Amino acid sequence: MGASGTAYDVVVLAGGASRRFGGVDKATLVLEGVSLLDRVLAATESAESTVVVGPERATARVVRWTQEEPPAGGPVAGVAAGLGFGTAPVVVLLSCDLPWLTAGDVAGLVDGLGGYDGHGLRDLGGREQPLAAAYRRDALTAAVEAVGDPRDQSVRRTFAPLKMLWSKPSRAGRDVDTWADLDDPETAAPTE
Repeated sequence: MGASGTAYDVVVLAGGASRRFGGVDKATLVLEGVSLLDRVLAATESAESTVVVGPERATARVVRWTQEEPPAGGPVAGVAAGLGFGTAPVVVLLSCDLPWLTAGDVAGLVDGLGGYDGHGLRDLGGREQPLAAAYRRDALTAAVEAVGDPRDQSVRRTFAPLKMLWSKPSRAGRDVDTWADLDDPETAAPTE
């Protein structure tokens, strides 16, 4: 739950090809002794339910697993697959590569929704991160359903109709797309 007591479910996207990592499974990369996936799962322990979209891996806590059909359909297809789990009115949607995300950041997203469809993080460079956000389940579901077949759809185009609130730039919104991103998140240049 958020600090205000708002119940939420979590969908973690962990099915990408990790091409910029030379095919190394990004979810299993370890930073300070903890995999990137487990770092995200630790930040979301207070969720009503958690589903990870991607191939099943060992994790530090019990989660449900699913995959988009067919696999490798892209993040919107992953969101569509993950939305089939849980019933909470708020869904926190996260990529597995947000190693600096904390439980406080997640609670802030959930509690800060207000009258918006979604409340998302910005990375240190100010870039909006739609895969690091809390959404009203009904609004997120409607946006995904509106695209029809979710395979290979653009996340930004799919989520464009949603009324969003964005955080100030923060370390929590910094995702890991390259090996360099693991080095110094406070000073590394934003990735596009």
